[in-house]
Amino acid sequence: MQENDIKNIEKMREESKTETMRVVSPEMEKILYKKFPMLDHGFIRVIDYMGTDASIVQAARVSYGVGTKKKQEDRGLINYLMRHGHTTPFEMCEIKLHIKLPIFVMRHWIRHRTANVNEYSARYSVLSNEFYIPELDQIARQSEINKQGKSDIAMDQVKAREIINIIKEVSSDAYEKYAHMLNDMSLARELARTILPVSVYTEVYWKIDLHNLLHFLKLRADSHAQYEIRCYANKILDIVKAWVPFTYDAFVNYRQNAVSVSKKCIELNKRMLKGEKISQENSGLSKGEWMEFINAFELQDFVS
Repeated sequence: MQENDIKNIEKMREESKTETMRVVSPEMEKILYKKFPMLDHGFIRVIDYMGTDASIVQAARVSYGVGTKKKQEDRGLINYLMRHGHTTPFEMCEIKLHIKLPIFVMRHWIRHRTANVNEYSARYSVLSNEFYIPELDQIARQSEINKQGKSDIAMDQVKAREIINIIKEVSSDAYEKYAHMLNDMSLARELARTILPVSVYTEVYWKIDLHNLLHFLKLRADSHAQYEIRCYANKILDIVKAWVPFTYDAFVNYRQNAVSVSKKCIELNKRMLKGEKISQENSGLSKGEWMEFINAFELQDFVS
């Protein structure tokens, strides 16, 4: 964010005398427009929001016309909605974020199509000379098990530093040629941008309702998600906690830290409680399902 932008935001805060009849979150009001740094050059800012936990409760109760309830009853209702998958009341809340992130992270992000998006255009504007350079401890080999991600085995430090130097060199060289084609050869911006790597930073306004945001967080704040997008997701999770604390607690309890159990797994648990010895061979589960079942319930010492 430019220094002038920061000054303008602070001025707006000082001069704002606007009163509103709409429901507001005191904690969200404190962080509106505040920049939360992410990775090496990125950030997240809350631009606007609509609704609170009370809005979810109000929407859920409209069908049978019950008036204001105590907070404990509101929390119980939100837990019930989350637990049983009643999603529409959560759609009554929305949030708009300003996000600066590497393009390859944006490619992950945009797969969540249930949002309104407007991205910085490199056809109309010149991209800044900012590229994501991973930290040394994030340099790792390709996993031999997970085809989508890196392994947990740390890369040799000498080799890791060499890789970082290559990334820096390629990024710098690409931007130098990008600027040369723009400034010295008068090439159209829409063509000049094609040589830049996906590590270059972009910016986006992203507006989404709370139900779909929680789905995003379920996937992207998960330990299996790529590190870079997980950093952003974890910060958004903190924002959700400040915004809708009852919903945050319900999400963490019933979605984020919960597991989906199949009918077969329920039957296996019943058989184990009756004293039957269970193995993968007699479980009826595939090898992958079996490992997920064992790990979910920490049954390593109870099965053969």
